[in-house]
Amino acid sequence: MTEQMEPKTTTIVEMDDCFAYSAEEPDGETTFHLQINNVTLHFFMEEWQTALEFLRKVVDSFDQTGK
Repeated sequence: MTEQMEPKTTTIVEMDDCFAYSAEEPDGETTFHLQINNVTLHFFMEEWQTALEFLRKVVDSFDQTGK
């Protein structure tokens, strides 16, 4: 029987109802996870980079308009 290794997780940010972490999967892939209240999003590296770019634009837009 082959023992499956658990991913090694690293906390990125933790708040009361929000949590972001990365996981080094047994296959060598790094995944990223956002838990916001009862919603959890899972990303592979390329998807994570796209999500970060999008979120930076959202924050920039918010900062410029104040809305």
